[in-house]
Amino acid sequence: MPTANNVTRLLDSRKVKYTAHDLPAEKLGALKAAQRLNAPPEQVFKTIVTKREKGKPVLVLVPASREVDLKLLAAFLGEKKMHLPAEREAEQMTGLQAGGISPLALINKGFQVAIDSSAEEFEEIYISGGQRGLNIQLGVNDLAKLVNAKIGKVSRREEGDVG
Repeated sequence: MPTANNVTRLLDSRKVKYTAHDLPAEKLGALKAAQRLNAPPEQVFKTIVTKREKGKPVLVLVPASREVDLKLLAAFLGEKKMHLPAEREAEQMTGLQAGGISPLALINKGFQVAIDSSAEEFEEIYISGGQRGLNIQLGVNDLAKLVNAKIGKVSRREEGDVG
């Protein structure tokens, strides 16, 4: 039976349909997670912590095959500039380990959530389950509603990626 944690209990309590997938507990990265899940990298989303000039950080969900475009994100959120904190700082801000940061685990912590619009190409996407080694597959609309996310174009292809 897959791991149960606060995220799965939250989804159960809200009667949200999902599938939990156990993966190795080390920090895999979204591309490796996609391979383990036998899912296209465009359907496996990583959660990136970003910082505003002032105010609460923003959690940005982008496909494994893409990266956050800080200029697009700033424009989308109406901010002048957005920044990427160091991994350790992201962990301190969220209280979660990198590789296990999930908007579902931070649902009542006041984080704004942005989901890359490419998620709308899928009925369901995979995201972190709030700890390393747990991935949650759920409906894009369910996720957006649960975390009160804004959906927009906030990513670009990884540097060095051709195509």
